[in-house]
Amino acid sequence: MKYKNVFTIVVCLLAVLPARSQDVHFSQFHMTPLLLNPAEAGARHSMQGLVNYRNQWSSVANPYSTANVSWDMRLGEGSKSGFSGLGININQDKTGFSPLKTFQANLCYAYQIRLDDKNILGAGLTAGLMQRSISTSNIQWMNQYDGTAYNSALPSGEPVSSNSRMSPDIGAGIQYGFKKTEKYLTGNDHRNFNAGISFAHINRPVYSFYDTGEKLFMKTTLYMDAEIGLANSDVSLVPGVVYWMQGPSQELLAGTMFQFRFKGDSKYTGYVQGSSFAVGAYYRNKDAMIASALYKVSQFAVGLSYDINLSGLKTASNGRGGFEISLRFINANSYLYKKHTPSI
Repeated sequence: MKYKNVFTIVVCLLAVLPARSQDVHFSQFHMTPLLLNPAEAGARHSMQGLVNYRNQWSSVANPYSTANVSWDMRLGEGSKSGFSGLGININQDKTGFSPLKTFQANLCYAYQIRLDDKNILGAGLTAGLMQRSISTSNIQWMNQYDGTAYNSALPSGEPVSSNSRMSPDIGAGIQYGFKKTEKYLTGNDHRNFNAGISFAHINRPVYSFYDTGEKLFMKTTLYMDAEIGLANSDVSLVPGVVYWMQGPSQELLAGTMFQFRFKGDSKYTGYVQGSSFAVGAYYRNKDAMIASALYKVSQFAVGLSYDINLSGLKTASNGRGGFEISLRFINANSYLYKKHTPSI
């Protein structure tokens, strides 16, 4: 049998065996808030919408592609005690060969408690549906090798009861936010800090195509990020770290960006008018170095990143990993600059 067919069988077996790996992830984690934590709904902006797309391993085989769309908003933002947040998060992940697809849609609800004018503490819940499907038209099995060549007329011998499976999915999380605005328009001495922990797949959805009862591992996510303005300059530091744990799999991503402000935000209209450009790098432990850039203007932002593969696959990939693009729209906080109203 040709080596190509052997590789094909190995890839497909990995695709349909019980889940042992992590969920979808994005290198630009700061652009996927509801994927990190349902408690992020309404935590940072009055309203925001995001679109993310990732293309990976195109240099090795047919590429893996992942898309994410999310939207969240605040309710009762003018209250001094706290406010609610609502959101929706949709993901689709597709391998290029089988294809093996995972589609997930979740609704999120969070409540943010104002501890004071700079600190909030929130808790959130998410619930939705997860569908996993596979096309077997391109899959070649060992049982279909007749001793001379591959024969598609032979039965595969695989006890797969269905090529599609849908399950409910539940998650929860808590988050903390601190926001200190700059003293004057060009001071650039602001301090923003956010941290959280979330638990996805609490109900452990059934995930295998075989009738073995195999379930998806619960995923724990820990993260921290900040924006630290260097006083009386146009530069800010934007560090971040995320740790994921799902069954036997773990992932750690850490790094920082340097943000250069071209124009400050308006403190009089309440609408974001500024612009900035950020560039930096992150490291995914034992996997990749990530070059990242983010341009923000008015209420819009576009982010780009590229993973430079450093894992054992780098010989086959020539160091080429995944490309990402992210788009974001935010609605200004109409209560942000009014007197006697919290800044968060």
